[in-house]
Amino acid sequence: MSLLVIHPAAGQPSATALRTEDSDQIQAELAARGIRFERWSAEVELPAEADQEAILAAYGAEIARVQATGNYPTVDAIRLAPDHPDRASLRQKFLAEHTHSEDEVRFFVEGRGLFVIHLEGEVLQVLCESGDFLRVPAGTKHWFDMGSAPHFTALRFFDNPAGWVAEFTGDPIASRYPLLD
Repeated sequence: MSLLVIHPAAGQPSATALRTEDSDQIQAELAARGIRFERWSAEVELPAEADQEAILAAYGAEIARVQATGNYPTVDAIRLAPDHPDRASLRQKFLAEHTHSEDEVRFFVEGRGLFVIHLEGEVLQVLCESGDFLRVPAGTKHWFDMGSAPHFTALRFFDNPAGWVAEFTGDPIASRYPLLD
């Protein structure tokens, strides 16, 4: 189940201003902060050997839905399993606070991952699971935790062909907040 936990950015990460699993409340809280969150159907059963091409084909209707806005012409799929050989290095890379010059747009079609968004005065932990669509605006400080034994597949939408390009802030704030495990 999707989960939103809001912490004050100053003080102890154990302090929470809000904790909710209600998708309507999650959507409203994030929308009030300029972040789009929706629950979509993600019912396609992907075989274990499904490659990027198969994943993109399976979710063609959802891709067309996002691309119909004209904002995100490039799409790929990222799939990580507990036995992925680069899981530890990828986790560390994504755990560092960073921004992007474009929106970060994800549709989770399997598993789960923890997006953590650092806004002025608060930190929002958004546990995304299969069926969650999230759009974080360009320039927003954030990090992502896939856990030590990742299991997720997500469609990633971009407005440039370069794909995922991060600008790391150097702020160690991510180390103070709970991880997915």
